[in-house]
Amino acid sequence: MTVEREITSITDLAHGRRLNPAAVGWSRSPVFRTAISGWGRTKRWEYWGIVTDRFVVGLTVAGLDYLANCAVYVLDRSTDVETVRSGIQPFGAPAFGDQPGDGTIHFAAGLGSTRVAITIDDDNAAGAATTIRVRAKGLQVDLAVRRPPHDSLGVVVPWGEKRFQYTLKDLANPVGGTVTIDGRRHDLGEGWAVLDRGRGRWPYSNVWNWGAGSGVVGDSVRAIQVGGKWTDGTGSTENGILVDGRMHKLGDDLEWTYEADSPTSHWRVRGERLDASLTPFHLRRDITELGVLAVKTRQAFGTWNGSAVLDDGATVSLNGLVGWAEESRNRW
Repeated sequence: MTVEREITSITDLAHGRRLNPAAVGWSRSPVFRTAISGWGRTKRWEYWGIVTDRFVVGLTVAGLDYLANCAVYVLDRSTDVETVRSGIQPFGAPAFGDQPGDGTIHFAAGLGSTRVAITIDDDNAAGAATTIRVRAKGLQVDLAVRRPPHDSLGVVVPWGEKRFQYTLKDLANPVGGTVTIDGRRHDLGEGWAVLDRGRGRWPYSNVWNWGAGSGVVGDSVRAIQVGGKWTDGTGSTENGILVDGRMHKLGDDLEWTYEADSPTSHWRVRGERLDASLTPFHLRRDITELGVLAVKTRQAFGTWNGSAVLDDGATVSLNGLVGWAEESRNRW
C-alpha cells in the first residue's frame, strides 16, 4: 500500500525537462502545468474512450516528438464490425495545451485516403460540454460530452528525474452524438465517455494495464479506474473508485489476471479494497509496427462486476459498469 500526497494547488510538472519533485502525488482535479522543454522521449496525448449501448469509439491525438498520430476506432455493437482510421505525420507537433485542464486540440495527420482530422474543443467548466469531431475517409464522428462537476484522478508517476508521466483520468461523463460510416448516419446511443490525458517523458520500452468503467448502480453514478505494471514500484498508482462525484483513491499495486488473446476470458483486478472482473463482449487486437515504433494492444470491452471499499469503510457494488480492460506493450 502506497502513501500518496494529495496535491490541491497549481503545480508545475517539470523544471525544464526534469521532474519537479513537488509534483509527485495525485489530485482530484487538473492542477498541473505540463510544459516540458526540449526534444526526445517526450509524449503527449489526448484520448477519449466512449462506450454506449450501440457503439464503442476510441480516438487519439498523440505527439511523440518524432511523429504525430491521429487515430479513431469504431465498433458497431449491433454488427460487431470494426472501422479503423489512422494518420501519421513524421515530426508532427500538435499544439497541446499546458495549462491545467486544457484539452483543446485541433490536428490532422496523414495524406489523401489516410488523412484523419480530429478537433477537440474542451470546456471543463461544471456542466459544460466538450465537443469532438472526427473526419476521415468514409467515417465521421460528432460527439458532445457533458462534464458533470465531479472529481477526476490525476497522478504523477516518477520513474526518475528524467522519466516521468502525468496522467489524468476523467470518468463517467454522459455522451451523445452521431457516427456516420460510408455515408450512413447513426445515433451514438446512450453511454459514457472517459478522458485519458497524458504528458511526460517515457522509457523506450514499457507495458501497461488499464481498465475503466462507468455507469449507474441503483440511483448512484459510479466508475472504476485501474492500472498496473507501468506504475508498479514507483510509489504512485492510478487506481480509484468514483461514487456520486467523489474519488476514492486506492493506494496499492493491483493484481491483474487475464488471458490477453482470449475473446471470452474475464479480466480480474484485485487489491486490498477492490475485487472486480470484466466480462467481455468484444476483444480488439491492434498491432502497429513502424520501425522504432511498435505497439501491441489487446483491449476487451465489456461489463464490470465486483465491489470496492470506500474511504469510510463502506462497501459498494460495481455491478453493471461498462468499459474496458487492456494490456499494451510498447516500443516508442
